[in-house]
Amino acid sequence: MTDSSRNQGLLICVGAAIVGAVFLYGLIAGAWWAVAIPVGIMLAFVLGLTFWVGWTIATVQVEPEPDPGAASAEPEAASDSRPSS
Repeated sequence: MTDSSRNQGLLICVGAAIVGAVFLYGLIAGAWWAVAIPVGIMLAFVLGLTFWVGWTIATVQVEPEPDPGAASAEPEAASDSRPSS
């Protein structure tokens, strides 16, 4: 693990602690934005994830599986064409 990875991890922890402190301060102060902003961010994330899943399902290209009945019909037709002795 490199020092830059450790620094990035430390910055993420500090950022999470600051955001948590601001959230708690907003809740204690009774500010509507303390709830509205995190809920809005989470809603945007969930809607984006839902859109991505729908887009993936809508645009996936699936090749049709071969029909097992069509493959078995050919050898039977070939065996019927043989003359019987």
